[in-house]
Amino acid sequence: MEYRTHTCGELREQNAGKHVKLSGWLSSIRDLGSVIFFVLRDYYGYTQAVVSDEEKMEIVRNIPRESTISIEGTVALRSAPNKDMPTGMIEILPDKIELLGKCYEQLPFEIATSTQSREDVRLKYRFLDLRNPDVKEKIVFRSKVVSWLRAKMVELGFLEITTPILTSSSPEGARDYIVPSRLYPGHFYALPQAPQQYKQLLMASGFDRYFQIAPCFRDEDARADRSPGEFYQLDTEMCFATQEDVFAVMEQVLSGVFKEFSPAGYKVDEGPFRRIAYRDAMRDYGSDKPDLRNPLIIKDVTDILEEKAPFFEKGKTIKAIAVPNFTQTRKWIDALTEKAKLNGASNMYWFKLDEKGEIAGGIAKFVADAKDALVERLGLEPNSFVAVLAEESGVEKQAGFVRTELGVGLDLLEKNAFRFCWIVDFPMYEYDDEGNLTFCHNPFSMPQGGLKALEEMDPLDILAYQYDSVVNGVELSSGAVRNHEPAIMEKAFAIVGYGKDVIEEKFSALYNAFKFGAPPHAGIAPGVDRIVMLLKNETSIREIITFPMDRNARDVLMGAPSTVTEKQLKEVHIKIDMPKEN
Repeated sequence: MEYRTHTCGELREQNAGKHVKLSGWLSSIRDLGSVIFFVLRDYYGYTQAVVSDEEKMEIVRNIPRESTISIEGTVALRSAPNKDMPTGMIEILPDKIELLGKCYEQLPFEIATSTQSREDVRLKYRFLDLRNPDVKEKIVFRSKVVSWLRAKMVELGFLEITTPILTSSSPEGARDYIVPSRLYPGHFYALPQAPQQYKQLLMASGFDRYFQIAPCFRDEDARADRSPGEFYQLDTEMCFATQEDVFAVMEQVLSGVFKEFSPAGYKVDEGPFRRIAYRDAMRDYGSDKPDLRNPLIIKDVTDILEEKAPFFEKGKTIKAIAVPNFTQTRKWIDALTEKAKLNGASNMYWFKLDEKGEIAGGIAKFVADAKDALVERLGLEPNSFVAVLAEESGVEKQAGFVRTELGVGLDLLEKNAFRFCWIVDFPMYEYDDEGNLTFCHNPFSMPQGGLKALEEMDPLDILAYQYDSVVNGVELSSGAVRNHEPAIMEKAFAIVGYGKDVIEEKFSALYNAFKFGAPPHAGIAPGVDRIVMLLKNETSIREIITFPMDRNARDVLMGAPSTVTEKQLKEVHIKIDMPKEN
């Protein structure tokens, strides 16, 4: 190559005496007056060079750090080797130094410590942040994970097929990103929330096993484990497949990728993963994505404590979480109580079983006469702590929050382990916040019991062939056995108030395809971003995305979202009606 004979991470002792050419960024300069040491950095590593004649020293002094340069010269053994550096046994004695691309601006942060800068500054100058080898390594790691997933899916007989980005809006799920049509005034495309309908159409088309690393677009708020705007998933679908068929495949994929890329010494569950019914997960863990590293289990004590105190009035469900060998102070307990209240609990009550085996502290005077029943139900031993929550509704989630706070706050979670489970038997329907019956999980799912269940059962009692994969309290993927029969689809949508006309308008391609002999099929879509985030032990998903948006769904690097010209708006027949300022 014209610009280099070797990379900056390549040269070793055996290359001593060789004439070479390297190119990269001027990473650092150490000027000792009579001699200058400077370090060249590229994608592959670092190489030190040294100059001592006045002409070359003046050239180096006039080059700003982070400029790109090329050097040509002889490899020499270092007099003071750096054993912590792969190229630390050698250095370059340049005959020629050439400036390739000058750094004209003052750096907003030091490259080596960019992760210590404010996030908004890092995102604005993400191209500089990515020069930090530690930041870059996460993106390289992500690439390797994606390559492994692709190879594994092909090995398992799946065919990679890409599906359209411009599609139609659906009346379910999260908010769509919509794109106005120039050719059809008043009509809009939507960016796909997932390739759901297309992958089902592929099954109806006779493809047996499909996958893609699919971009998905949802107008959702950011969270630590969710990027706003767009994300990527390993989208899959299988023809003539049951729920267990999907599990058998994905257990190989998920267990395999975590084994391949986990830090040394980590324990990774192998299939079959534990199956937990949705209602059992809510009962025992207070969450449909339980962290199985946490040993604490939630117990219902309504029958024991109901009406034992004014705050345990009839009609409330009472949950308790017992912690053995508890040594925390009253101040710690009060802080936990405040956290529970901030999360929406009316209160968090507590008591202890002291070293003598007697109930003490907190609400002890109200529950002391129920000691024997509580000891048996909760498996209490001396020096145990019990958190108690009582609510008319939503107590499972409140107890789940406290369980997590106790597990994390008391350092009870199993170390260096990835613990998987399947959450199964989701309800087909639920009531939303406005009291309307709606789909609980996925409208394209097959109800357990088929058409008969839809016609004869209370909608809230109907279970669906829907499932989530969960690891360490993080939902990795959702999937389902699909509803491939038009009559079942019509009835399933009718229950939530959608008529046949809505199906024909919003899901016409899928609905029509199912009239021409559709096979039973099932699928799932693990989140690639979350897999990488967990493997890298990152708390923020933005750390493993090359060019992430900020918490407010802004791309501060590219300046998106941005305004457009009046001409562009006219071309797509859009007129903006902005709210008036006061």
